Amino acid sequence: MALLTSPSFLSPCSIRRFRPLFLFPHRFIFRVSSLHLRPRPFSVSASLNGVFISPQEAKSFDFDMEERIYSWWESQGYFKPNLDRGGESFVIPMPPPNVTGSLHMGHAMFVTLEDVMVRYHRMKGRPTLWIPGTDHAGIATQLVVEKMLASEGIKRADLSRDEFVNHVWKWKEKYGGTITNQIKRLGASCDWTREHFTLDERLSRAVIEAFVRLHEKGLIYQGSYMVNWSPNLQTAVSDLEVEYSEEPGYLYHIKYRVAGGSRDDYLTIATTRPETLFGDTAIAVNPEDERYAKYIGCQAIVPMTCGRHVPIIADKLVDREFGTGVLKISPGHDHNDYLLARKIGLPILNVMNKDGTLNEVAGLYSGLDRFEAREKLWEDLTESGLALKKEPHTLRVPRSQRGGEIIEPLVSKQWFVTMEPLAEKALHAVETGDLTIMPDRFQKIYNHWLSNIKDWCISRQLWWGHRIPVWYIVGKDSEEEYIVARNTEEALDIAQKKYGKDAEIYQDPDVLDTWFSSALWPFSTLGWPDVSDEDFKRFYPTTMLETGHDILFFWVARMVMMGIEFTGNVPFRYVYLHGLIRDSQGRKMSKTLGNVIDPVDTIKEFGTDALRFALALGTAGQDLNLSTERLSANKAFTNKLWNAGKFILQNLPNESDLIAWKTVRAYEFDKEESLLKLRLPENWVVSKLHMLIDTVTSSYDKFYFGDVAREAYDFFWGDFADWYIEASKARLYQSVDNSLSCAAQAVLLYVFENILKILHPFMPFVTEALWQAIPNQKEPLIISSWPSTSLPSHSNMIKRFENFQALTRAIRNVRAEYSVEPVKRISATIVANLDVIEYISEEKEVLALLSKLDLQALNFAESVPEDANQSVHLVASEGLEAYLPLADMVDVSAEMQRLEKRLVKMEGEYKGIRARLDSPKV
Repeated sequence: MALLTSPSFLSPCSIRRFRPLFLFPHRFIFRVSSLHLRPRPFSVSASLNGVFISPQEAKSFDFDMEERIYSWWESQGYFKPNLDRGGESFVIPMPPPNVTGSLHMGHAMFVTLEDVMVRYHRMKGRPTLWIPGTDHAGIATQLVVEKMLASEGIKRADLSRDEFVNHVWKWKEKYGGTITNQIKRLGASCDWTREHFTLDERLSRAVIEAFVRLHEKGLIYQGSYMVNWSPNLQTAVSDLEVEYSEEPGYLYHIKYRVAGGSRDDYLTIATTRPETLFGDTAIAVNPEDERYAKYIGCQAIVPMTCGRHVPIIADKLVDREFGTGVLKISPGHDHNDYLLARKIGLPILNVMNKDGTLNEVAGLYSGLDRFEAREKLWEDLTESGLALKKEPHTLRVPRSQRGGEIIEPLVSKQWFVTMEPLAEKALHAVETGDLTIMPDRFQKIYNHWLSNIKDWCISRQLWWGHRIPVWYIVGKDSEEEYIVARNTEEALDIAQKKYGKDAEIYQDPDVLDTWFSSALWPFSTLGWPDVSDEDFKRFYPTTMLETGHDILFFWVARMVMMGIEFTGNVPFRYVYLHGLIRDSQGRKMSKTLGNVIDPVDTIKEFGTDALRFALALGTAGQDLNLSTERLSANKAFTNKLWNAGKFILQNLPNESDLIAWKTVRAYEFDKEESLLKLRLPENWVVSKLHMLIDTVTSSYDKFYFGDVAREAYDFFWGDFADWYIEASKARLYQSVDNSLSCAAQAVLLYVFENILKILHPFMPFVTEALWQAIPNQKEPLIISSWPSTSLPSHSNMIKRFENFQALTRAIRNVRAEYSVEPVKRISATIVANLDVIEYISEEKEVLALLSKLDLQALNFAESVPEDANQSVHLVASEGLEAYLPLADMVDVSAEMQRLEKRLVKMEGEYKGIRARLDSPKV
């Protein structure tokens, strides 16, 4: 008895002697004659201080394990680039999320795709660096802190600039790590020792240096131009920070009398913003519009302005079919009007204060909020007989992405970057192939935007951000006399040398657009402007930028321009653009629709691996519809992996049985001679694996991640789990040949380990846990070597096993059709030529197991059997047939009666149909 309960009893080649009665999470119960034994659970090598739990100890993968695994990876330094490996580095700068943010599906998408790339190239042996960090998010952060202070009864206006900024830093220290921790929860294998914040000293120095250099080259200037103005935030905002929505509003029809004409001489203006009429400087009509031709060159009287006159001009851009065909030109409050005014030399009137109230230009309406003024003005126009009608109209309203208020086009004094010379170099980079944009259809969009680029407004009227490095001299005209310097000391020194030692200076109150600092991200995080920095020399230019296609212009193109300008090289070689995450119906996720899927909640319910796998299945540049059904399917896939690992581990040698493990590991499936020695199922699955490795490696290298995921999924579930694992049971539990069971163990282990490697970039947690559960692993999966390519495979063996599969499926279908009880074994005669019979019959145990045939009544022949007329005949493939005796599957006499009744019923139905067709009434 001692012999039977010892660990050596379960050697890899002796386990075949015993047939399992039941499969438990911890153990097998074997039948040996009439004696039941319960061996101790196999020991597992992956306890690793409680980090991992083996499939033999858990029914399913425990999501709580994910955070322990991540902490273990990070503590071991596996996220850092291994510079000892040499070779070309693979470097990705993470798009820095806002420090105010919390994880949404857009973050989950870029983290997943970038981590897939990073983990793949790490396993390929390249020194791999993923640079993480967060953005200071000027407007968003200032708004959050202002609201927090307001809840405490504190207004920003009551604080000094330094006091407010100190409040922001305290908020950042307390809450700024939320998004970082959530990104870690997704499995992001970033080098967190290189984490950056855009207001770090290092990056701030780079931002100031960039401003100074651009100004020295004459590419930065100050001027008053049209910007997107946020009255509540009282700052200019970028185009990206303006969101347009269709909202109900009104179209106001107003009389503009023609100066010197009769009471019938007037033009009707249709406008959605009547309060801007105080800023009108012209009235425009189409020169070919006969209705108004006689008024061209005359003057119109602007209503409610005490008789102010403006010219009536002709412009072919006026749409005769829109509204009344007459446009009011308000250059200070409309982007198109502003451009027209600059083109033809019209004056620009600003009627609005920075807080959205009307200024003195509006006369009696001065001091009123813009919307209050609109209502008051319409009442007065009505009383004066100048209001014609007010009709409902759907408006395209620009709103602040951050504050939600309506944005006002406003002429304001700002700092700008001249973009055209920078854009030319960025266009050239794509033309020459120095930069590749994927998918390539976005290259046309990139080229169009850069070819029609406008100067960039880089100043923001905020307190939180990089202060513009411009100083003015007290007592001097700030537009004419200013100093650009790297710091206050340098600016003061310049001022005193130029204006005397008594000169006093003060700094420009504005800060730089957040996107300005973000545009320097790929090289400032590596040490620029210190080009002697080791990180800069080794890792720049970076390899890849991955981000959403919605910020191709606002961020990606600007990084390319800045990178070329300051380093002489593109900041990255490839740009990979992903689409939006939409709901199952293809709708954009929004709180209004109530269709937002929260990544953190999703991880709790389905696991990180299931979420990542779902997100990675998309196609580059295409939007992805995400549903709970898809997540559930991927959770099932995770469980399938776990259960496959459980089966394999329970059929491998005990960890302490070194001789058995040496036998299992001795197989060299990467060599042709070893593959040739394998029987059909083993040869087939190893050949298919080798072909898969070549296919997915090529797809990984082409960034076809969706293809990798689908191909790996299909192989694991459709080939390995459904076919080979089932086939291996004939080796492990039924074979009398020790070599077959040993080969099956080796193949199970070899294929499974390679599957884990292929899937690891997508599903890092469950694959690492399964890898660690395999005894005697030399290194963690995260830093293991990628499978070799161009390994041997046998197409003829694949074809043979496909015939074997077709035969099995055909028999299963017949069993299902005749409702044969699952436990019942039936007889069969397989008919084929001698070559086919030879390889099919060699695997009769596997065929009997998979098709539930009676092994003792399984026959092979080259001709039709004598009882063929009492059998079900099926054709599996060309030259491969089977005959299944009916008597084994059904009660023949009962079946005859059933068929006769069915025939009578069908004949009756036929006669009825025939009669209706023959009827003249039909």
